[in-house]
Amino acid sequence: MKQILLAEDDRFLRRACQAKLEQAGFAVRTAVNGEEALSLARTSPPDLMLLDLLMPKLDGLGVLRAMRADSALRDITVVILSNSSKELEMQNADSLGAAGYWIKSNLSLQEICSRVRALLGSPDAAPTDPVLADVAALK
Repeated sequence: MKQILLAEDDRFLRRACQAKLEQAGFAVRTAVNGEEALSLARTSPPDLMLLDLLMPKLDGLGVLRAMRADSALRDITVVILSNSSKELEMQNADSLGAAGYWIKSNLSLQEICSRVRALLGSPDAAPTDPVLADVAALK
């Protein structure tokens, strides 16, 4: 079973996203701030981290910088989740090797699950799936 670490400080979104991803067959651990996300990633590296950009204690870009500097964490696939569409933040995430930058307000929970399936190579993500084109465009 693929492991996802969801770092999101908004408890309603965190719970809803966790429930939807678990329904889709993923094992999901959650973190409420950047420091907790790093600690959980070090304890048991996930297959994918969904990382909120604006969090207490350490923001998403800070977490991503720390992960890329750590040989045990640098190869984990990370997607930034944010409600900010600022070009500079998107560029910073890209320069740090984020696999995507998803605008939360533009996506349903089902779309997030579909994109996660596409990134993790789930067999039910068909090559002609339009989500794959979106994911490729984010890289």
